[in-house]
Amino acid sequence: MSQAPATGESALTPEVKAVIGVKAEKIEASFQWGIEREGLRIFTQAIMDPDPRYWDDAFAKTTKFGDIITPPIYCTYIGRRQRPGTEDPVTLAFQQNPNSDGIGGVKGAEGRGGLPPVPTHLKRILNAGNEIELRQYPKLGDRIFSQAKYADIKERVGKDGSRMLIVTMETIYTNQNDEVLCILRASGIRR
Repeated sequence: MSQAPATGESALTPEVKAVIGVKAEKIEASFQWGIEREGLRIFTQAIMDPDPRYWDDAFAKTTKFGDIITPPIYCTYIGRRQRPGTEDPVTLAFQQNPNSDGIGGVKGAEGRGGLPPVPTHLKRILNAGNEIELRQYPKLGDRIFSQAKYADIKERVGKDGSRMLIVTMETIYTNQNDEVLCILRASGIRR
């Protein structure tokens, strides 16, 4: 089966290329109180991970970490929590547009710590995968900071000949000592 020829002009315009490497403001992702025991308990129950390193002080002291740690993905979760008293952006997106895809219609990414939108006419967004590079586990009391950037944007042509962009964002999570905890690379397809 042959691939259809590409239709239209390239979606990888000079304006799109210009956002590659753009960094967002570094922000505190854990709000003012850092990683706390109750939030960690709720998270580990939600992901159904009973590892005692996350809740049992006596057991955690016997591990090479010497204290309670969090699951590796906890940094990425804590950075997405809404501050108390703020409106949920997904609920707001569906109120404004009942046909929202739940991703592209969500506003607020351009806010504090967010990246500017990719200047493209392609509006549909699909998840193309995530990768987490773990450097060290966060601990109770750690304050988590994050900084996102557009790491790469590539153009692909679909089987139907339509153009799409693969947008890869990289978010670096650090603690209060500026030590890198993990790096999240999240790719999305713009169609």
